Amino acid sequence: MELKSYQRAFLRSHAQELDPIVSVGKEGVSDSVVKALDEALDCHELVKVRFHSFKDEIDELSRELEKKTKSTIVATTGFTTVFFRQDSKDPDRIYKL
Repeated sequence: MELKSYQRAFLRSHAQELDPIVSVGKEGVSDSVVKALDEALDCHELVKVRFHSFKDEIDELSRELEKKTKSTIVATTGFTTVFFRQDSKDPDRIYKL
């Protein structure tokens, strides 16, 4: 999903209040990290991921997570990336874009 600048700004403002739910550690982007992010996106639609290792490869790992979870990167700040995937099946979804 391609986000327009006003949609990205809207999601970034909501993401400021969130704590990271998923952490990427020594294992990198393992199946368990992909599964955890996928489940978190199903529940919350907007999720922060914190990188504790591989700090010089955040962009590449974020793109890999984006592909594997079919989500969209909203923003990357420092060692944290915000992902978004709208739930098209739920009429009462949290973020209506």
